[in-house]
Amino acid sequence: MLKYLQQIWNSKDLRRKILFTIGILIVFRICTQVSIPGADLDAIRAVINKNQLFGVFSALTGGSAENFSIILMGLSPYINASIIMQLLTVIVPSLENLSKEGEQGRRKINQYTRWLAVPIAFMQSYGMIVLINSQASVSIVPNITDPAVVLPIMVTITAGTIFLMWLGELITEYGIGNGISLIIFAGIIAGIPTAIGTTLALTQQNADALIPFVLMLLLTFILLTCVILVTEGQRKVPVIYAGRGTRGKSDHATLPIKINQAGMIPIIFAVSMATFPGILAQLFQNSQSPTLKAIADAILTYFHMNSILYTVVYFLLVIAFTYFYVSITFNPDQVADNLQKRGGYIPGIRPGKETASYLGKISSRLNLWGGLFIGFIAVFPMILGSFMTSLQLGNISMLISGAGMIIIVGVVLELMRQINAQLVMHDYSKFY
Repeated sequence: MLKYLQQIWNSKDLRRKILFTIGILIVFRICTQVSIPGADLDAIRAVINKNQLFGVFSALTGGSAENFSIILMGLSPYINASIIMQLLTVIVPSLENLSKEGEQGRRKINQYTRWLAVPIAFMQSYGMIVLINSQASVSIVPNITDPAVVLPIMVTITAGTIFLMWLGELITEYGIGNGISLIIFAGIIAGIPTAIGTTLALTQQNADALIPFVLMLLLTFILLTCVILVTEGQRKVPVIYAGRGTRGKSDHATLPIKINQAGMIPIIFAVSMATFPGILAQLFQNSQSPTLKAIADAILTYFHMNSILYTVVYFLLVIAFTYFYVSITFNPDQVADNLQKRGGYIPGIRPGKETASYLGKISSRLNLWGGLFIGFIAVFPMILGSFMTSLQLGNISMLISGAGMIIIVGVVLELMRQINAQLVMHDYSKFY
């Protein structure tokens, strides 16, 4: 390990990129601590501690919600804009043609994504302000209903999201790794020491809380290991390219299809859909209409984040969105057509429609297992929390949420690949 770190440090270019990336992440962490002037932080933190939904959002944004930071929304508007653009790329023919134009087309789509993120951030900022204010016992900002007060706050939060997008692009261009992913990763990691400190404080007051704390640590590491194995797991479909090998012989290769092709995108979709009724219910909880108030109370009673109904619906939505997202991003007909154009074929399978059908069946089976695994990772912390509460072991949650685990594993594995590639280039350059 020390030798590996020494190799990284000895590579001047790689060392510069890593230090630049760390510097940008430090700037991001400073921004999470800069609160919007005039905000009642005690009232906001009381809402986040009381509402599990806000607690999860604050953890994913590195505590920006808890501090009512200038980057309150984090990169969630950009993520939503990216998902929307991916869907539109399949639906809109002009965008689909643009995506096939190589690097220039991708840059154009990224530019559209950034522009789309601006109005999304502006609208989401208003929704978040109204939602937090509706749950607080006192107004989070004086005269929050005054447009002259709320509009500057919305503009500030929107500018904070744009600033984060810029920081992410700086990391991607001048640092190491994907900047957007690293900022999200840093936000999740930043909440772990606080969670450990809070739990250790509970164990000092009550020694019985030490057992669930150790169990939580053990389960976190086990789940992280499982996520790594599934993330790296893939089905290698054998492919033969006729006449491309040495002396005119066939060249044997493989077409890898990952078990988890969708990553964490299904969880984002599922969380949005599953939490939307609860958000509406919280807004209408104090409605003057008896009907709306009764519906809101019923939703908050039977469809909260710790209820069995919410867990089941959330789990099923993750599986459904896994199939939906992969059906958009993985096109068996296109893959089969590309193989045929390059002179490749799968042994025992005819090129064309049979190859597409064969690849579609493999993808469908992998989606089932991948979706089940993602769904399990997503709901396991909820099940564990309910289980510990029922056994009166204390309400000690896991260090990292299910979505956080998938993000952390994906970012770390990709970062290691890029570092290793840079090291290989550094060693190769010694011969010149």
